[in-house]
Formats: sequence, structure tokens, C-alpha cells
Amino acid sequence: MKEFKKIIPAEISDNFIKLIGADWMLVTAGDESECNTMTASWGGVGYLWNKPVAIAYIRPQRHTFAFTEQQERMTLSFFEEEHRPALAYCGTHSGKDEDKILNAGLTTVFTKQGTPTFREARLVLECRKLYTDMLKEENFLQKDIIDNWYANGDYHKVYVLEIENAYIKKE
Repeated sequence: MKEFKKIIPAEISDNFIKLIGADWMLVTAGDESECNTMTASWGGVGYLWNKPVAIAYIRPQRHTFAFTEQQERMTLSFFEEEHRPALAYCGTHSGKDEDKILNAGLTTVFTKQGTPTFREARLVLECRKLYTDMLKEENFLQKDIIDNWYANGDYHKVYVLEIENAYIKKE
């Protein structure tokens, strides 16, 4: 990852509501033998248990889910607007059916810990799983969320992730 500079997570000045909700991110897990990625526009970043954390949500039906379950770590990667077509591609194609990373025009690189991310990213959060749980119907206080987002009962799994390393693209 010679294209990146390691920074302290607290030095990140980006607006994560915009980064995740409007700009999107890629959630990526696996190892050097096989990995997969998915586009996500739901998540969060904050501070919990005296650690910088990120929160990711993944439905079990997604091909990336198996990779996030098997691995201790994953990356959340953020891109400049010029890469929006690649993120759109990764959000509409399955790595189960094709090499979507290659077809999206992205180049996989690996952190020192072997976690996959992309050379084209401008910001990478390398994260380690701290806590996971499935969203549960009985815990929703606003039942219209179920009707709007989970009519088929296909609830997300929540991952609370420690941000172990943060990298920005070198200028």
C-alpha cells in the first residue's frame, strides 16, 4: 500500500454522513487468495468502548457476507466522485457470478495485515470485528421501518468494528 499514508483515525475530517450516505463506500473482506466487495450506503463512524469504531450493515444474502463472517477484519473504502461508476457496478453485480472487482476497473491491494482494499480509494478504514448481531423485528420501535426496508424479513447483520488503521491517498 505504498500509495497510502497511515493516519490516526481522529485526524479524519470528512463528513461521514455524506461519505457513507451520499458518496457510498465499499465494504471488502477476504484474503489474498479470494476476496469480495459490496457497495454500501448505510453505516456509521464514532467512538465506543474507548475505541474509534465504524458500523457496517450487511444482509446475509449478499455474497460479501460469507467473507465478512470468515474474516476477522474488513475494510471500508471511500473514493473520489470519478469512481462512482465503479461503486455503482459493485452495487449491482455479484462477485459470485463474475470477477466484479476487475470488471469495475478496480485494483485490489492489501494492508500489512492482509486485508483487501483498492488502489483507487482515497480513504481506507481497516477494521476488526468487535461485535455482531442480527437486527431483530421485535427490537424495532418504529414498525414502519420494517414495512419500508424489511418486508421480506431479510434483516441486516450489524458489525461494530474497531478502526485499527486509517489510510489516506498520498498526494
